Amino acid sequence: MQSHDHATSAQVGAFVLEDSAGIDTRSGGDGVVVCRITGDLDIESLAPVKKALTEVLRGNRLVVVDLAQVAFCDSSGLNMLLTARADALATGAVLRLAAISPPVERLLEITGAAAAFDVRPTVQAAIAELT
Repeated sequence: MQSHDHATSAQVGAFVLEDSAGIDTRSGGDGVVVCRITGDLDIESLAPVKKALTEVLRGNRLVVVDLAQVAFCDSSGLNMLLTARADALATGAVLRLAAISPPVERLLEITGAAAAFDVRPTVQAAIAELT
């Protein structure tokens, strides 16, 4: 299997919100995009993050959402992730969550939503097995 180093890929886009949340998207080529989300995912910070996720799901075969730096996620953030999952299914893309932070992990567990997602321990693990 060919090894890919997506951590050093060219930056595609970055959106930083006022002390709330941010998203940094990097393309690894071959239809693979990694989206690193930082900060709080709540009703007040979701619009740019949701827009960026919607855009990268078009025309890519694998979108990895790196959640290691998410400090807080409420039900609106969970809804955004579930919507992204549905969008991925509709477009034929694969959506994987990677390196989920403890607050996101807890939310997925208590809501039962963890079963709906393909969760990998690291971004590298999410990229390693392309489907």
